[in-house]
Amino acid sequence: MQTETILYIIIAGILALLLALFQYIKGRQKVSKLNLIFSFLRFVTLFSVFLLLINPKFEQLTLTTEKPNLVIAVDNSSSIKHLKQDENALNVFDRLSQNKELSTKFNISKYTFGEQLNSFDSIGFSEKQTNISDAFSQLSEVYKDTNTATILISDGNQTYGNDYEFITSKFKSPIYPIILGDTVTHTDLKIQQLNVNKYAYLKNRFPIETIISYNGNNPVNSRFVVTQGNTTVYSQTINFTKNNNSKTINFTLPANRVGVRSFKATIIPIENEKNIINNSKNFAVEVIDQKTKIAIVSNFPHPDLGALKKSIESNEHRSVVFLNSNEIISQIDDFQLIIINQPNNNFKDLFDAIDKENKNRFIIVGTKTDLNFVNRTNENFNLEITNQTEDYQAELNLNYSPFIVDDIDFESFPPLKSNFGAVEFSIPFETILNKKLGNVSTNQPLLVSFEANNRREAILFGENIWQWRAQSFINTKSFNAFDNFIGKLVQYLASNKRRNRLNVEYESFYNGNTNVIIKAQFFDKNYAFDTRETLNIIVKDRNSDEEKTFPLILKNNAYQVDLSSLPPSEYNFTVKATNENISKSGSFQILEYNIEQQFLNANVVKLNQLAMNSGGASYFVDDSNNLINNLLSNNRYASIQKSHKNIIPLVDWKYLLIIIALSLALEWFLRKYNGLI
Repeated sequence: MQTETILYIIIAGILALLLALFQYIKGRQKVSKLNLIFSFLRFVTLFSVFLLLINPKFEQLTLTTEKPNLVIAVDNSSSIKHLKQDENALNVFDRLSQNKELSTKFNISKYTFGEQLNSFDSIGFSEKQTNISDAFSQLSEVYKDTNTATILISDGNQTYGNDYEFITSKFKSPIYPIILGDTVTHTDLKIQQLNVNKYAYLKNRFPIETIISYNGNNPVNSRFVVTQGNTTVYSQTINFTKNNNSKTINFTLPANRVGVRSFKATIIPIENEKNIINNSKNFAVEVIDQKTKIAIVSNFPHPDLGALKKSIESNEHRSVVFLNSNEIISQIDDFQLIIINQPNNNFKDLFDAIDKENKNRFIIVGTKTDLNFVNRTNENFNLEITNQTEDYQAELNLNYSPFIVDDIDFESFPPLKSNFGAVEFSIPFETILNKKLGNVSTNQPLLVSFEANNRREAILFGENIWQWRAQSFINTKSFNAFDNFIGKLVQYLASNKRRNRLNVEYESFYNGNTNVIIKAQFFDKNYAFDTRETLNIIVKDRNSDEEKTFPLILKNNAYQVDLSSLPPSEYNFTVKATNENISKSGSFQILEYNIEQQFLNANVVKLNQLAMNSGGASYFVDDSNNLINNLLSNNRYASIQKSHKNIIPLVDWKYLLIIIALSLALEWFLRKYNGLI
């Protein structure tokens, strides 16, 4: 408190005392006890009021103790159970999380991880995939710039994701791996990788690449065999030595029938081989009769064109050809869909041709589009021409009905450059994405689709969609989400199939290590998405004839069910609406493959390197007590005492007002009681 303020308080006290004495003492020959009480109460009142007027400020010092963090992350993948380390993992986890000395020194947080990081709830060692890198990426966001020690209880075997050995460039805290699994090297033959396209074309041969590895010291001979049912379709003898321990086999197989063709690749086990699960791998190919051909027509280069080609051709069922507005006319019958980029007067003959052939089309309207030409060449919509542009972000219309659109976090995508002005449609249309300006929805369409004259058409009112594909990769570390969105749009536009009230989305086959998700949409008689219907799916195993019924859960703009619990087999299914006699049937196959069962040992080398890179140390299960002692004795993890100084003005102290009220009330009561009022 400043000296000047203290001086004001002293003066206020003297002045309050003088005023109180002047009122109740001055001029009285005899001073009674009652007058002294009145003087005291009046002094308290006046002095309190003067203090409020001066409003002195006081310093409040608060001391807090901040403990370091201890993160315990447990590998919840099925490889832990496969290596028979589930009991060891639980024991060491309980030993660490229930240690009273660690709880006293650290703030302990518990997590599990497999495909993704989760707060600790329960451990079942049932996750089908392991992504250690992603777990550390998420932990680095939570514990950024904090004093943290991280204990990783894992076998170190990762099935997908970035190499976690180098995660220390982002994760700055020491890591202490507790290694689960056998470190003894066993002789083993393994199908390391099998590469095959998802689709093949009828009466062609499709290529297969198989990488086989050998872990051992002695020369061995084996045979690589590919079977389809009980028929061997390919075989080859293979020799391995300690130094020549990897082989790549390339071969082709014929595609003779349309449909899903299932195969099994096997490397014949050698004597005393411990793990023979990783000697086999199932794979499948869907044989199709022809490709869907799509033309992208543009008279100038643009990065949007390359992004669309990449997205469309991510599905091998489709092919894309770049043409200009003149080249396309003579080949127009070869394509099921024509994508027209920013048309102008030079596209007149093309529009006449596709109108004549009634071809499906996807038009991109951008800053170089001749809007007058677009308005003249169609009868379905009219664009307001302002000669101005604006940057618009996308907002998903959850009520879009022609096909299922997943929210791929459109609102995080960069804005598209679009012409400023309203668009009016003369026919019914469906909005996929709306324009959004900052946080304000404009209710103007950014991407729409409609059906007219027995053809399907879509219009994108913006350019630079290539940035969306890049942002999607930044968000998810994969192009799949954006490519699937474009793929669904292209699939819808390239087909003229009659619209159904019940649509089901599924794959022909699923690998054993992926989630089996089936989605459906149900519409009322006006083709508006109906959220009141109850959908069930009846799944029948072709081999055992066993039937199971599952409900479909409503999620956003679709119903969906997760059938990942089904064992590998071939299945027929029927999705039925409960309230109406509408159903849709299909079939799919789940291939037998568990990537978590491909490992024999813990990845000791990589876990040791991770610990060394982060400044930590690695331990085996039996050494967990040494880890506890190390953490307790390490001065790096000392608690920090922090002081917080707050400046509090007296006017914030509400009790002073209570004192004023009480002193005035008591003075009035005593005066009244003694007949002085």
